[in-house]
Amino acid sequence: MTIRQTHLYILLMLGGLALPIGAPLAAEEDHAAEPAGEHERHVEEGAHKEADGEEKHKENAVHLSEAQHKRLNLKVEKAERGSAEAVVRLPATLDFDADRIARIGPRLRAKVVEVVKDLGAPVRAGEPVLIMDSVALGKAKAQYLTARARFNTEQANYNREQELAAQEISSEAALLEARARYRQARAELEAAAEELRLYGLSREAVKAIEAGGKTPLSRYVLTSPIDGVVQQRDVAPGQTVGPEATPIHVVDDSRMWVMIQAYERHIPALADGQQVHLRLRALPDETFEGRVDWISRALDRDSRTLDLRATVDNRDHLLRAGMFGTASIHVAEGGETALVPVDAVQRIEDKPMVFVPGDEPGAYRAVPVVLGEESGGQVEVIAGLHPGEALVVAGAFDLKSVMTAGGRSAAHNH
Repeated sequence: MTIRQTHLYILLMLGGLALPIGAPLAAEEDHAAEPAGEHERHVEEGAHKEADGEEKHKENAVHLSEAQHKRLNLKVEKAERGSAEAVVRLPATLDFDADRIARIGPRLRAKVVEVVKDLGAPVRAGEPVLIMDSVALGKAKAQYLTARARFNTEQANYNREQELAAQEISSEAALLEARARYRQARAELEAAAEELRLYGLSREAVKAIEAGGKTPLSRYVLTSPIDGVVQQRDVAPGQTVGPEATPIHVVDDSRMWVMIQAYERHIPALADGQQVHLRLRALPDETFEGRVDWISRALDRDSRTLDLRATVDNRDHLLRAGMFGTASIHVAEGGETALVPVDAVQRIEDKPMVFVPGDEPGAYRAVPVVLGEESGGQVEVIAGLHPGEALVVAGAFDLKSVMTAGGRSAAHNH
């Protein structure tokens, strides 16, 4: 023990600090062995390392205010599971489902009295869409009324002859003649009613025909056979329309057709029932799902493309016929990698990164990723992001701009 150590020990004992000999002395020896100011330098370096770590974390994160968040219009989705080769992206156009279109027109020549349902008007099945006047229909109704009156007369005569024959008052020949006239009148009535049904009148409407009522016999009401909306109206009051015309179209757009054009190289991979994800230029934040239900057996002679069709549900009636977009067809089972849009990947400090939501509203972090193959606007993420994890798929460039702008401001202030 040196003289300095002895003095220090005595001072500690006098101060009432019962410390074991050796531990503080060893610490004292360590500090004594360090050059002057070395200990302070180590402490300062450790503080700088900790601060650098925090600063690095802040550089890769951004916290948006509510106003910024609304202005950037970011879109967050879960990363798909797949590979670039497992999905084919093809141009697509929306069209109405032809099985859900009612083309309405008269079955005989008639003049328009009133257009009941205008363009865009909702229609229920059985509701009137056109009120018309037809001379031919008036004549057919008159013939029906005549046939019905004759039938009622012959039916009454036949019933009376049956009663007389039962009482042996009338002859057998009179009964047979009455029955023949009755059967003929019934046949004529049925033929007249059938003609009216061919013109589009229901059985109830035929039975309701009466002479001398407020409604003219020539009145012709066209109704819609389906629920939907009036999509086409090529008629006006006073216009005469023939049986070859269908001036009113009612469309049920709750389900739409997606008409897709594929290329020859895709033919071996396409099959009925494959899943389709539709994205539209007009609705970039929406995705519609469907299935392939038809593939053409022939290529278009001019474009050398193959037509195929999928059906999608038109939720909230956002879809319109004629919209253009991209149909992503899953032609094979995907791998275990995440598949994200190319625009979701941003290069920051010359490293590919994607933005993921933070723990708080408006908070996002830039996560380094390792990329794989790219195809059709999608790129594989081999490492850094798992399938099913949420990421920013639209607006990533804007987030990068906000983050880098914040970093430059901080550096300037420093």
